[in-house]
This record gives sequence, structure tokens and C-alpha cells, in this order.
Amino acid sequence: MITRLHDPEYARWATQIRQTGGCRQPIQIRGHVEHLDPATGQVLHRYSTHREPGGVLRVACRTRRASRCPSCAEVYRADTYHLIRAGLVGGKGVPEAVSAHPCLFVTLTAPSFGSVHTRCERNGRVLPCHARRGASVCPHGTPISCTARHAADDPRLGEPLCGECYDYAASVLFNSAAPELWRRFTDALRRRLAKLGGLTLCGLREQLRVSFAKVAEYQRRGVVHFHAIIRLDGPDGPDTTPPAWATAELLTDAVRHAVGAVSVTIPAGGGEPERVLRWGEQVDIRPITTEGDLTDQAVAGYVAKYATKAAECVGTLDRRINLLDDLDALPIREHARRLIAECLRLGVMDHLADLRLVQWAHMLGFRGHFSTRSRRYSTTLGALRAERAEHARVETTTGRLPYFDEDTVLVVSHWAYAGRGLSPGDALLAAALTGTPPPDPGSAGRVA
Repeated sequence: MITRLHDPEYARWATQIRQTGGCRQPIQIRGHVEHLDPATGQVLHRYSTHREPGGVLRVACRTRRASRCPSCAEVYRADTYHLIRAGLVGGKGVPEAVSAHPCLFVTLTAPSFGSVHTRCERNGRVLPCHARRGASVCPHGTPISCTARHAADDPRLGEPLCGECYDYAASVLFNSAAPELWRRFTDALRRRLAKLGGLTLCGLREQLRVSFAKVAEYQRRGVVHFHAIIRLDGPDGPDTTPPAWATAELLTDAVRHAVGAVSVTIPAGGGEPERVLRWGEQVDIRPITTEGDLTDQAVAGYVAKYATKAAECVGTLDRRINLLDDLDALPIREHARRLIAECLRLGVMDHLADLRLVQWAHMLGFRGHFSTRSRRYSTTLGALRAERAEHARVETTTGRLPYFDEDTVLVVSHWAYAGRGLSPGDALLAAALTGTPPPDPGSAGRVA
């Protein structure tokens, strides 16, 4: 820290840090860019990192994971919020009339793989976890009742009452199958809508389009469930009105049917039985309204919140784990450790190789995208990022890089990756400069 503060280039370093917005693990790049007159070849402007502190330019990492970089994750969360809300009330190229289209907020859950410690409230009163008369025990001699009224931060939440009874294999296989279950659900939903409308699938496309946006959320027990916004549009998307027969009630019926109609079969092999995986019995379907608890703002905020999270709530890591890692030495919960161990055990079986369980062991088997949307739901994250970058390029002036219309000049550039992260001292200075919370000691940053 002292060396950095006394560096003659400290002011420029501090400017770079501020421009990253408080990124905890900025990407360091080395290179140059030239703006040329395409007619004469004259160099209009030249920039090189040669004169930057350390000979590198630091840019934000743009990760979505709040556990790695809260400031970049907040930008991702805000973008997701605007993307979701635009599909509910319009804006960002979506007409405001879309707010009148039938639209539901749907939560698809995972089935039970064994009893776990839970926190339940009723009328503001916390109920006992698993209060059972007689306090019987499982075949392994473990009591299958729990009379504790768990606090919201109780570390036992999500832990199985009996680890030997809990089906760890089915849990990680469900996570792995969840993206395919979602795909089959959307296909079944369209088929059901076509049947209810007395149409074929081809005929349905001429009258109706199903648009959606979804996000995956990890439960404390280590399985994912999906929160989805499902909307009915006309054949050309949000710009067209759906037919009169396509109501919210009809969409509700189609969703309930599709949830129970789909399954994914995991074949037997390696001593493991065949498993047929389905959605859980708990399905929450609610219309999105302009007033009350489930407004467009509430739904967009709820979905965006989970877009920056992963499996951290289960107590696992946010980096990849391989077969050479010592699981016993990892700083994780025992429940997460057993889920990871199950991914590593199943992942080496030939008949499960396509699931890539070893590569996604840190995600407890889930390898899908956390937030996805259909093509015509609303705008895209790429469009939002491009709009923000253009705004910064035109409006922000540093005195060192003039604005050029890249449609009328020739841009020649060369960039190379030079590292990532900050030293512990630089990380503390960056937190002070940007007003962001400092990183945890020992994990402040790293220079690659």
C-alpha cells in the first residue's frame, strides 16, 4: 500500500480503478489501438498501454457472481431487472401494450430426496421443523423428527435429518437434468395450448407465441428450482396481440398439465438404477398484476436478485473442483461436500459422461444457464451493454481519448491478456477509492 501511494503514477492508477466501478478482480490487458483516416491512412489518434501504470489497462471483469465481485454483479443485476421489466410493461424497444398480454409468474420446484431441516412460518409464527409424534427413528437409527424452531440463519437449514437416507445421487442428477426438463416443459406447454385452442402446432404458430424469461435458484438443500415469467403474445411477438381465446386461465391450465407431463430418464449403469426425474409436486402459478404483492417491479426485482447468485447458499465453492482436490480440506459444509463427492463419483461412469458431472461438481451437477429468455421476450443483455458502452464512449471524456465515429474511421487494435486481480494492498486501496466493502482477508485478490 505504501509503495502504491508513493508511486508517481498513483493518480492514473486511481483513475483506472475508479473507472472499473470498484471491480474486485479487474482484467489487465496490454496492447494498443490506432484510429486511422481510411482515405489517407493518417493516424488520427493512437493509444498504448505502454505509459499506463505497470504497462497495463485495468477493465472491469463483468462477472455475474456476487460472491466474486459485488460491483460487477450489481451491474448485471440491474441489466437483468430492466430486461425482465421491459417484457412486462414495455420499454427498451418493447411496446407498452405488452402489459395487457396474459402473463404468469411460475415457480417449478424439485421433488423430495429426503427430509431436511426447514424453517416454516404461519401467521408470523415460526413452526417446529419436523415435529412427529413418537419420535421414531430411520433404518440407520437417526431420529426423523426435529422440534427446533430454526432461525433464518441457522446453518442446519437444508441439511438432511439423516445423511444416509438422503438420495444424494438423485439430487445431483436432477440438477443435471433440470435444463432438459425445462426444454421439455416448454414443448409440452405449446402442445397443450395448441390442443386447448383446437389447433395444430403449425396452426398455433400462426396465431400465438409463448415468450418467457426464467432464472434458476438454489435451495438450501442443494437443488435448483426455476422462477419463470411466461407470457402469451401474438404470432410476431410483443408487437402483436394474442387471440381472444388465449387467456391467463387457459395458460394456467396449460402450465399445470405440462409440469406433470414431462420427465427425463437417466439410464441404469455402473451399479446405479434407472431413474425417472420429474418436477416436484409444489408448483406456484400466479398472475402478475399492476397492484398488490406481485407487481411488475416486484417480479423483476425478485428474478434479478437470483441472477447474481449461484450455489453459494448451499455452502459450496464458486470455482471448479476436480478429482485431484482433497474434498476433506475444502472449507465447505458437509452436505455440500457429499453432493460434490457424488458428482465426482457419478461423473466417471461411462453412461453418464455426457452430463459432465465432474466439470460441474462445484455447481452440484447443474450446468445450465442461470437466466435465459425466449427470443422475443424483450431486449437482450448484449443490447443493454452496447447502449451503456456507447453512452460512455460519447459522453465520458477523460482528456486522453477523443471520440471518433467508428463508422467513418479505420480502427486497428491489438490486445493481449496480462493478468487478473489485485494484490491485497491494492484491493484495500481500491475499496477506499470506490467506496465498496473491502474483500475478506486472505481472499482480497490475486494477480495472475
